[in-house]
Amino acid sequence: MTENRYAADKIDPVRELAMQVLMEVHRDGAYANVALVRAMRAAQLTDRDRRFLTELVYGTVKAGDTLDDMIAKYLRDGKARIKPQIREILRLGIYQIFFMDKVPASAACNTAVELAKKHGKRGADSFVNAVLRAAVREPERAAIPAGRNARLLALREQHPFWMANRWVRLYGYERAEELCRCNNGSAPLALRVNTLRIDREGLLKKLAAAGAQARPSATVPDGIVVTSHGMLDALAPLREGLCQVQDESSMLVAHVLGAAPGMTVIDACAAPGGKTTHIAQRMENRGKIYAFDVYEGKIARIENNARRLGIDIIEPRLLDAREIGAHYAGTADRVLIDAPCSGFGVLRRKPDARWRRKPEELGALPKLQQEILAGAAAAVRPGGALVYSTCTMETAENEGVVQRFLELHPEFVLERAGAFLPVQQTEDAMVQIFPTEDGGDGFFIARMKRL
Repeated sequence: MTENRYAADKIDPVRELAMQVLMEVHRDGAYANVALVRAMRAAQLTDRDRRFLTELVYGTVKAGDTLDDMIAKYLRDGKARIKPQIREILRLGIYQIFFMDKVPASAACNTAVELAKKHGKRGADSFVNAVLRAAVREPERAAIPAGRNARLLALREQHPFWMANRWVRLYGYERAEELCRCNNGSAPLALRVNTLRIDREGLLKKLAAAGAQARPSATVPDGIVVTSHGMLDALAPLREGLCQVQDESSMLVAHVLGAAPGMTVIDACAAPGGKTTHIAQRMENRGKIYAFDVYEGKIARIENNARRLGIDIIEPRLLDAREIGAHYAGTADRVLIDAPCSGFGVLRRKPDARWRRKPEELGALPKLQQEILAGAAAAVRPGGALVYSTCTMETAENEGVVQRFLELHPEFVLERAGAFLPVQQTEDAMVQIFPTEDGGDGFFIARMKRL
């Protein structure tokens, strides 16, 4: 039996756990971040092992087609029918050999072979050993040729070809390359101060006492950027409801919305409630916020976030955003539509997102976004404001949607969104942020007033 062919003491539990998480992602369709967190909680790893597991999983998932292309160069005729477990073991091995300088090649090979003995059929260990040893001996075989075209860029920077090709056409080669490299970097961890309970200086002291290193955000007055921390679940200020994880760019939305205490606000696509609770803080927990989503499970997440932060003015409701105007016509001082989008501005936070997104999906998004915008806009009272935001840089999903809406709805006029930014106001009619700028996520924000 295969159980007797491997040495249990040579099985690295972290690498085996990485293989199992990758199987969940690629075979079962699990989200990488969800599967990884679930695995770490169950395994109770040390900080060092947690960081190693995260790098193995996220790095291997991000590399995607690039790893498969490299593996193919060590196969006979570039082809082989490989069982899913063995393919994940090879991906992990190749990733460590070529992209993790601090991991000895011998460790990557030896542990991969033992995993193949345990999880593969007889002969799988020899196959894995042959491929990985060849990669160590002849790394030049996996080299990606020099050249400035979308296909080579996609392989070098670990993105789908269609995505790299799209960005080269839209932004030019240099900016497309910069964007791809940014997506392969680590996303900053930002926290929003729960100003209902503590000020920023007080939270910085609490974080320092909890062993985290942090600095004030230069973009938003209620933001903090954390540069070093342990397991987030164990971070006391977060557990105590003194702060909320939220990116700096995302925090700008509530400031542009400009809701004041006592107002009635509608958040049309609210889950999981990050922006909703931020709006409540800006309103000093006075007034009313109706938070909508179409999924009942996500409603619970809004409720949980509000409860943890000590907010009681949010009323989560189950309703399609396209129907909000019909049920709440002219009732809201402010309406926020943080629309579903391609998510190109947050790809570095979701390592599998680049591979899940399909080019044919992009064409359908503007129609849905326009329907949501038109449907929810009717809830804005005369004199009130409407904010439309996304976490993408796609013109068709951003300026295109807003401009089409304004053409069809002359009762709304565009306001200068840049004037509502909290720290550095700009002349921008619509705010477009790229993730390559200032460290925050890619985001788009437009503000309109109802006459």
